Amino acid sequence: MKILHIDDTPEISIIFSDILKNKNHSFDSIEDGKKGLGMVLKNRYDVILLDMCMPNYSGIDFLLDLKNKKSSEIQKVVVVSSLELDEYQAKFLKKLGVRGIQQKPISVQNLLAQIEPEITH
Repeated sequence: MKILHIDDTPEISIIFSDILKNKNHSFDSIEDGKKGLGMVLKNRYDVILLDMCMPNYSGIDFLLDLKNKKSSEIQKVVVVSSLELDEYQAKFLKKLGVRGIQQKPISVQNLLAQIEPEITH
C-alpha cells in the first residue's frame, strides 16, 4: 500500500514511517499541505494521512482544494488530528467523503485497522 502523510510535525512522520514501513507499506511524508496536494495530484496513493492543524494551509484547506481538483481522492483521506472534533465537524468531514478520523495520540492498532480494513486485528 502506498501512503502519504501530511503533517507539520516531523517526529510524528518518523513514527508513522517506522510503523508502516515495518508493515511493508510504501510511505511518503511532507510537512507542507500545499506541496502534499501537489503530490496527490501527480501520484497515486492508496491512503492519505492528514493533520488538520497546520500553519498557512490547514487540513480543511487541503480537503476543499482536493475536492475541487480531484474529488475521487477524498475517500482515501484519514484525518489524524489532535483537535477535539465536535459532532458537527466530524459530520462535515464524513459528508465531505473522508475515509476516517483518528484522534491523536493515535493507537497504532487503530490506525492499521483504519487503513487496512481487510486485515483483522
